[in-house]
Amino acid sequence: MPGFFEGRQLVIASMHQKEQVLQPLLEAGLKVKVTVANGLNTDLLGTFSGEVARTSDPLTTARKKCELALELTGCDLALASEGSFGAHPSAFFLPANEEWLLLMDRKHQLEIHARHLSLETNFSGQEFSNMEELDAFASKVGFPSHGLILRRSKDHLEGILKGIKDPEQLRTAAQRLIETQGSGFVETDMRALFNPSRMQVIGETAQVLIQKLNSFCPSCQLPGFAVTAAEPGLPCSLCGTPSSAALAHLLVCSHCQHEEKVLFPHGKITEDPQYCQVCNP
Repeated sequence: MPGFFEGRQLVIASMHQKEQVLQPLLEAGLKVKVTVANGLNTDLLGTFSGEVARTSDPLTTARKKCELALELTGCDLALASEGSFGAHPSAFFLPANEEWLLLMDRKHQLEIHARHLSLETNFSGQEFSNMEELDAFASKVGFPSHGLILRRSKDHLEGILKGIKDPEQLRTAAQRLIETQGSGFVETDMRALFNPSRMQVIGETAQVLIQKLNSFCPSCQLPGFAVTAAEPGLPCSLCGTPSSAALAHLLVCSHCQHEEKVLFPHGKITEDPQYCQVCNP
């Protein structure tokens, strides 16, 4: 059903300039007219720097953002993003950026979301007691193109200085901490407008969501018919042993829950022996 969203106004529930990456992708991919919910304070739902605790999971928080944007603007189509940072679930020694995007369509009573996990993040923080340590950290995380946060200690919530992108401001504030208390804590500012790496991951998540929104259920004809699971077992071309490669994809409609299994989703019926645990253990 091409043109399902075409011509409609979509409001982005953000105060951190995410429309810079989202607007061109959404307007091209969905043919919508994108606007921003001016005056929306999403920091009330939680901040990365800890002043406001995040009490809900990412999808619930994104839903609350959409609801606030719809109430504020009177639109019936909204999109919100929510990100989190921490150790990668399998490569736990590496930091990861998990992004969620939720589209809420009150006209059709739809909620469709996408999740994307990326290792492309500069998420980090450390204590410093001299300018050499601070400079090394700043260089490692991509300052000044990526913003920084300074505070007295890792868990200190008073007097936090956020959104630092000016080297002179960084050095002046850091020197003051060193002189007054001997050390300070520096960390990456993970708000999208201060973090180009995160902005890129948000864009990648949007592409996943757009693909999902342009996939229509053969049963109810609504968008959101997408892969929810991969079934391993593609046989080795040499010995026939089932491999870890996908034999089938399970597609499920996010609205009516209609399911279909698609065999050989990547267009091949066997796997190369180099990826076989028997032929190449």
